[in-house]
Amino acid sequence: MTTDKPFAIEVEHLTVSYNARPALLDVSVNIETDQLVGIIGPNGAGKSTFIKAVLGFVRPDLGTVRINGIDAQKAKGRVAYVPQRGAVDWDFPITVREVALMGRYQQIPWYTSPGKTDWDGAIDALKMVRMEDLGDRQIGELSGGQQQRVFMARALAQGSDILLLDEPFAGVDAATERAILEVLERAKNAGKTLVVVHHDLSTAAEYFDKLLLIKQRLYAYGHPGAVLQEDLLSEVYEGRLRIFRDVLEKENTR
Repeated sequence: MTTDKPFAIEVEHLTVSYNARPALLDVSVNIETDQLVGIIGPNGAGKSTFIKAVLGFVRPDLGTVRINGIDAQKAKGRVAYVPQRGAVDWDFPITVREVALMGRYQQIPWYTSPGKTDWDGAIDALKMVRMEDLGDRQIGELSGGQQQRVFMARALAQGSDILLLDEPFAGVDAATERAILEVLERAKNAGKTLVVVHHDLSTAAEYFDKLLLIKQRLYAYGHPGAVLQEDLLSEVYEGRLRIFRDVLEKENTR
């Protein structure tokens, strides 16, 4: 009998298409637990589709996705999700504390109201992202970075071991980016597995334990030094690498 711990995310031969147009082609990858993983690739590469497939939001044409050894379609709710800021209605009349509480909804029976445990869980999550002092604010009153951290708190309050984040660093300043990264690192140190869609190659090597490079199909998965290779990036980004020369030189001197 084996006692090996299953991978956090197992993807085998994943193929997804929209109206007969392929978004992902035969992608296979195993993502280990307790890792901070960045997904990189050009626009339209299938990064968000990969996230949706892991969440069980889309059914693949072919292949399987397993979460801690369980089929993704049966594991809905076991993975927490932080959407892009553009996908959120920031005018909705809800407070920071109430957003964090939303992460507890799956643990609250439909016939009852949130209890002390649920509110405590929401507040603890806000403390982890250092937003507890703004609990009474309406979410639209916050800065972009603060809004991102509130939705990270909602994901943490869910209690899932796996968090998926869709471009959490988009549209924030450098100081806020570092604050978000600090939250991600604290979550990883607390035993979470985090998979992050990321667009900035200049910080990818610094921010992540491993990188997953895709453009419809999987080109590479592993340590940043193994993924950020000029031949790979040139193929995936179709030669548009001039702005990445410094990145490659920096990584190669480590």
